[in-house]
Amino acid sequence: MITLPTATSFDHLREWVGRSERRVDTVTAAPLAGLAATLDRADAEPLPGTPMEPLAHWLFFLPVARQSEIGADGHAQRGGFLPPVALPRRMWAGGRLTFHHALNVGDEMLRTSTITKVDAKTGRSGALVFVTVRHEITSAAGLALTEEHDIVYRDHPVGSKVADAVVPAPLQAPTDAGFSRRITPDPVLLFRYSALTFNGHRIHYDRPYATEVEGYPGLIVHGPLIATLLIDLVRRELPAARIRAFEFKAASPLFDTHPFTLCGRLEATEAGGGVALWACNPEGALAMQARAELA
Repeated sequence: MITLPTATSFDHLREWVGRSERRVDTVTAAPLAGLAATLDRADAEPLPGTPMEPLAHWLFFLPVARQSEIGADGHAQRGGFLPPVALPRRMWAGGRLTFHHALNVGDEMLRTSTITKVDAKTGRSGALVFVTVRHEITSAAGLALTEEHDIVYRDHPVGSKVADAVVPAPLQAPTDAGFSRRITPDPVLLFRYSALTFNGHRIHYDRPYATEVEGYPGLIVHGPLIATLLIDLVRRELPAARIRAFEFKAASPLFDTHPFTLCGRLEATEAGGGVALWACNPEGALAMQARAELA
């Protein structure tokens, strides 16, 4: 008889709370130019002193696991800084970011990362483990960016296909967008973003693996790419705006088998202006919900 993991199976992982690491990097022009091309932007060449756009810090401090340390899914094998969660699927669940001042091409950066929370629960689809990591990035000018990054680990669904699993019905996305943009994902877009972020996870570029091993209907669009496209939507619609904070939460996956839509709506709050953002699939199901606070 097979014993399935439960929330209590992961209680020992709470020992990782409080662990931290420090990494250094330098803002260089080539990744920023590559991201602009991937987003289909005609930005000027990034020269020394050019500010880095919001979320482009995800192109730096990249993991550099040796080839012999890569697991069957293309991720680095578990352990090291993050807790060794014995569940096969690892995904970005969301995050909250505050942009204190710009990071510019040529800046040396220090990122201090701390595990602040490890939670486990048992849902209808099995055991889930949530890990929250707080990042603080500083430059010579001081604290530039703070980020809380949520990671979720889960088991494979019961059955040979994702559709066989017991999962809740997706939420319906809002229908009152003030502006929108249609995105047609393809393997080249997903591969280029994987390359920019040195992300070897095979669900984003290896169709036989994604469909036959993981049971997905197609290649999965990266959660960070969706978030970056939502920020890019704000930059296209409000080119003069400065984003001071951003938060996002993944709701359901998007695949390269169908186009998806990025949506936004201006909102006023007591703290100032903001933009409600979301991404949805062709059926109107919510894939990601986000909000950008404007300075």
